[in-house]
Amino acid sequence: MHDILLINPNTSKATTAMMVDIAQAEAPHGFVVRGASAPRGEPMILTAPQLEAAAAGVVESGLQYRGSARGIVISAFGDPGIDALRAIVDVPVVGICEASILEAAQGGRRFGIATVTPDLVVPIDAKVHALGVGAQYTGIRLTSGDPLALAADPARLLEALALAVAACIDDDRAEAVIIGGGPLGQAAKELEMQFLVPVIAPIPAAMRLLLKKIAL
Repeated sequence: MHDILLINPNTSKATTAMMVDIAQAEAPHGFVVRGASAPRGEPMILTAPQLEAAAAGVVESGLQYRGSARGIVISAFGDPGIDALRAIVDVPVVGICEASILEAAQGGRRFGIATVTPDLVVPIDAKVHALGVGAQYTGIRLTSGDPLALAADPARLLEALALAVAACIDDDRAEAVIIGGGPLGQAAKELEMQFLVPVIAPIPAAMRLLLKKIAL
């Protein structure tokens, strides 16, 4: 068996379990996805300072499990700690933000992001431009309402994200839309089936990229 480590930079073990289930569904035979929740921090990262603070826990988790993992997924949209972890482990490290942006931008597609966290718009925008695909980026569409309340109500979350995806497509002319958030993973999977335009769930995108890197 080959282990893949999924690091949840949030403290919620329930969120980690949900993310692991999604990632495991993408894993080929012989690969087992194991989850690690943040040792400290927030149950859901909502702000840029929280995202930055989560990096230390990501590195800590990566070091703890590095001997047994064939690859590592950082499962927070913003990829906290990714560069630091890559510098100290000898296995591929993929972030869900990076992976989904690269997948959405394939073939020169125009792409947007639908998400729930207004205070993370600046770091997400910065990530897009750092990856060199800013010219294809149609921007972020946000849900209305409190992000924590939405995340606690799957039906409301799905409805709100569907409206944001529709705005990316109809108003911004996006040709692909990313659901921007690890804790939004289950909603992202459900939304994949609701639109003619590709809706990219970030955890499966990260698994696809990681498995390519492991194969190489």
